[in-house]
Amino acid sequence: MYSTTVLADFVAQHYLTVPDPGPEGEPHSHHYEVELCFRGPELNKYDYLVDIDDAEAALSGIEARYRDATLNDLPEFSGDNPSVERFARVIFERVTEIVTDDTVTELAVTVWEDDEAAASYDAAL
Repeated sequence: MYSTTVLADFVAQHYLTVPDPGPEGEPHSHHYEVELCFRGPELNKYDYLVDIDDAEAALSGIEARYRDATLNDLPEFSGDNPSVERFARVIFERVTEIVTDDTVTELAVTVWEDDEAAASYDAAL
């Protein structure tokens, strides 16, 4: 299995909406790092798994969408708790709309909200 990984980082805000979230229920910022790991068993005719320009464009779009935003205010989080786990799934859905290489059969999205805590969402494509 081949894999290609790209990274980006940005600051965004959120507040948790679960019962009794403690201080996390107040608006606060995180310096998020997003890791996209594309996987597949075959390379294309140019010996690439994924068009790295498309992968980087997807990340640029993610950065532009979420940098300095409050996640709670965005429609993709409407009615949902904007947890780091949910954020990973939201990013997965956005990336899979943009990167459509036939050789990519799996995508893993990991979102770090600090140096010690991260969540991932991965699935077959």
